[in-house]
Amino acid sequence: MLLIMAILFPMIAGPLAALYPGGREGGRTAGCAVVMVLTDLISVFAAFYGKAVTLFKITDRAVFGFSYDSFGRLFLTVVLILYTAVCFYAFEYMKTEERPGMFFSFYFVSLGALIALSMSANLLTLYFCFELASLSSVPLVLHEMTREAVAAGLKYLFYSVAGALMGLLSVFFVYYYSGENTGFLPGGVIDRSLLYGNESVFLAAVFIGIIGFGTKAGMYPMHGWLPTAHPIAPAPASALLSGIIAKAGVFAIVRLVFYSTGVEILRGTWVQYVWMFLCLLTILMGSACAFREKVLKKRLAYSTVSQISYILLGLSIMSTEGFKGGMLQLLSHAVSKGCLFLVAGIFICKLGKRDVTELRGSGKEMPVTLWCFMLASLSLVGIPPMGGFTGKWLLAGAALGDGMGILSVLPPVVLLISALLTAGYLFPIAVDAFFPGRDFDTSGTENKEPPLLMTIPLMLLCLAALLVGVSGGRIVELI
Repeated sequence: MLLIMAILFPMIAGPLAALYPGGREGGRTAGCAVVMVLTDLISVFAAFYGKAVTLFKITDRAVFGFSYDSFGRLFLTVVLILYTAVCFYAFEYMKTEERPGMFFSFYFVSLGALIALSMSANLLTLYFCFELASLSSVPLVLHEMTREAVAAGLKYLFYSVAGALMGLLSVFFVYYYSGENTGFLPGGVIDRSLLYGNESVFLAAVFIGIIGFGTKAGMYPMHGWLPTAHPIAPAPASALLSGIIAKAGVFAIVRLVFYSTGVEILRGTWVQYVWMFLCLLTILMGSACAFREKVLKKRLAYSTVSQISYILLGLSIMSTEGFKGGMLQLLSHAVSKGCLFLVAGIFICKLGKRDVTELRGSGKEMPVTLWCFMLASLSLVGIPPMGGFTGKWLLAGAALGDGMGILSVLPPVVLLISALLTAGYLFPIAVDAFFPGRDFDTSGTENKEPPLLMTIPLMLLCLAALLVGVSGGRIVELI
């Protein structure tokens, strides 16, 4: 029952600690910190020592249960790293927001949902956990309860439900054409004898599932929720949405394509080529929109649209190298983009600045924060030795070595153009912050660095991005 405990503990203990009626600010902080640390310990222990568990059966083949494999452990690792860093950052940030207890309640519920998602034993369980993760994260978006926040939350909800229903259609087809085993297996579980003669319908269903689960990942044409929700949500929520919650869609696509359908059925079909084209289009579109955007959080949101499609591009190549590159990109983007959104939150709550044009000279006021911003930007662009470089290098190599003609050349070209655009919308912020020019008045400049509870998570996330780059080879071996 270790797996069940890892799911239920944060979902029950977290809200109790956050909403305890007699607790003051310090008591809530201490209680939530204890719950977060214990959740980390229980989850890691369950991931390596927990036994598979079946909760109930709808039919003989429709089973609701949990178990762990190496891919689930990888996703769990990213979840715990980002949620832990954001938790301690939010203790300070939420002092400036209303209803912090409510925020931390849904924070821990969504954490439990993502832990459950990481240990889903089959597509049916994954679907329910995917929906739970979406529903529990909606209150994080509409936390401020302004008209704009409610509109953004509803838009996120509608997109999430629509995408999940599209994913459910593919789940039905996978179960119908699968053999006796309906769990996750590398290479898939489809029975070719049952599929014979129905390949066209099945391919269409799988493609609809890719689009549906890709909605959470911000893949075109279902990306519209992401640039709307991120700027409205509190910075800790934005870091989670971009860093890991959006990647629940990536997780679901991996399970659908690699562990249920099997790439041998999809490789060389129109599904692969259209999927790859949509990824390339999303990368260019997201980078171009981010380059033009002046509001920092919205710029980072469009950047997420582009960067997560790097991961999907690696998956669409349907090769071992492409998969490895995508997973390294998942790791590096989670910590790098999480760091950037947390820095944006510091600009808002400590300086009251939201537009990139207002950040000129801010490096004089908070140099540590801006250095973290710069290091995370280096990783996002793909500058060695940061983690983003390793992932993008493997992605480009996987595309060139796949022998798909023009589709082998396009990905490296698009990655290069996107990297230049990423540098164009991130580096000038740091340059203007540290070197505002001679005409900038620095006479009244004073140190406005945030407390350690906010800066230490930034530094740890930057360190994680560096470790992904330096230890990329070992991580690839583990993957």
